[in-house]
Amino acid sequence: MSSNFRMMMERYLQLIRLRYDVRRGYFTAALPLVIALLILFSAVMTGHTFPSQQLDSSFSGGSLSEEDAKKAAYQALVAQMEAEEAGIDPATLEERPAEEGEETARDNLDHILVYALLIGIIPYSIDSFFQKKNQMKKEVAFSEFLFKMSELMRGGIDPVKAVIDLAKTDLGSMNSPIKSAASKMVLGYSFSDAMGGVAEEMNSNLISKYINVVVQAAYTGGNVADLLQRTSEDMRAVIAIEREKESNLKQYVIIFYLAQGIVIMLSYLLSTSLLPMIQGVGAQMLGGVGLSDINFQYGFFHMILLNGLFGGLIIGQISEGELKHGLKHSAILIIGSYIACTILILPTLDAASLYSVDLVSGDGQSGFGGLTLTEPLVFQVVDKDGNPVPDTFVYLSIAPSGMVSGVLETDDGGNVSVSPVLGDSIGAYTITAQIGDSTAVAMASVIDGS
Repeated sequence: MSSNFRMMMERYLQLIRLRYDVRRGYFTAALPLVIALLILFSAVMTGHTFPSQQLDSSFSGGSLSEEDAKKAAYQALVAQMEAEEAGIDPATLEERPAEEGEETARDNLDHILVYALLIGIIPYSIDSFFQKKNQMKKEVAFSEFLFKMSELMRGGIDPVKAVIDLAKTDLGSMNSPIKSAASKMVLGYSFSDAMGGVAEEMNSNLISKYINVVVQAAYTGGNVADLLQRTSEDMRAVIAIEREKESNLKQYVIIFYLAQGIVIMLSYLLSTSLLPMIQGVGAQMLGGVGLSDINFQYGFFHMILLNGLFGGLIIGQISEGELKHGLKHSAILIIGSYIACTILILPTLDAASLYSVDLVSGDGQSGFGGLTLTEPLVFQVVDKDGNPVPDTFVYLSIAPSGMVSGVLETDDGGNVSVSPVLGDSIGAYTITAQIGDSTAVAMASVIDGS
């Protein structure tokens, strides 16, 4: 019952393929690509966007315009006075939390793009991998078929009879095409037409080349058995050379994978050590954009994923001679890089949003313009549980003028200490410490020294 059902299903599938020309690529390439595009389209239509490559100006540590700085200082001073009148500690004031139902920015389109890309390339890359493995098996099986055919022809059997006899034996991966060729010969097809069908079904340039040799030898005459034996040996030698070449090129595959790992580690070190220090300087680049305004972490994230995509394609071209065979390497590199980035690089941005910074001491001092305050300002960074956060960077700014370290790293107690230099103008000044979305403001004033 099961064998009859299997034969019936195979017959229906064959009829569908013949009638509608259903190709394998429709399911392994076209369909996943359509699904990936639909996912991207849905994400865009529902408001997902790419994250901004620029940080908020308040987070940059750079200087504000004089008018905006004075306005901010005045507003901070008024808020502090109102808090003191109400008996509230100004240090406990926090920004208004988002109300329930308030719409938040969904800037995760780059993550969705990664998922869509993997959906689009993984099915085709897996199919290409197994197709190549099957093709290699068929090429080996065909070389054995040629050897067996030569042995039969040594006994005086003609090529057509040899193929029909071999179709009754177990030929491994060549069972189906050889049986089809034998059936065609029984029905009256010529030897060349039947073997041409084998070449078309195998879809292998190597097999097609040697089938052409076999057909020409069969029609030319002479010692065909010896020719087939030498052809079989030659084909085995070619297969062995191809395998040896791929084995020798594996070292370059390893080098590409190691290079991707090095790129990830360098990006991690830059984003956690060097760049926070540079960003605090606020140096100006071309176009008037400061270094402190650039979101380097997301830039590294995008660069690493693009390097993984194109690096995998290059691996396929070098090691296997076709770009499509590099898609599996691209998928592996993208998955590995994405996991590494979400663990090492992007959390430097996400973690900052979970921290808060508070003013510990030094608020409300007065001094002379152009001089440092008498006591240093001390700020502390804590996590959501109130525990101090060491070894994290705090961005500092002073308004409306003056000098302050652009960025400082917290000590073991989560504290940073800074001694700002006030501007020359008499009046109120604000010194702001910020990490993520959390800010703490210290007030100071310049008095008349005359």
